[in-house]
Amino acid sequence: MRQRGVFIRMPSSGDWDWSPRSMLLRFLINLAGLWLASEIVPGIAIDDWQSLVAGTAIFAIVNTLLKPLATMLSCCLILATFGLFVVVINAAMLGITAWAAGQLELNFHVDGFWSAVLGALVISAVAMVATWLIRPPRVQRF
Repeated sequence: MRQRGVFIRMPSSGDWDWSPRSMLLRFLINLAGLWLASEIVPGIAIDDWQSLVAGTAIFAIVNTLLKPLATMLSCCLILATFGLFVVVINAAMLGITAWAAGQLELNFHVDGFWSAVLGALVISAVAMVATWLIRPPRVQRF
């Protein structure tokens, strides 16, 4: 006897699409999130488009290299706070991005922890909405 049902499969680490088109799309989504955060959040300032593009590239590199490590090292705190500590990790990634941009003398500034937290929330919201609009979850029937 065969069971039928609908399952939504979340991608595992090996299922991410690393094609140039997908990477460009993620870059543009992060660019839009950083731009919106600089417009909405008072403590985030990105003065010109060159700093925005370079800051987005730095943000992508920081998220690719450091965010998995930070998530792994703080998994107990993430579980204890029911996932809310991920917001602190995202704020730290934004702060590291602003620090690296400052070392490169870019006009990309984040003033303090709470500005980074609010900016991380805005960037996450933009990424979530854009992903939802562009690629709805895949439904697999068995």
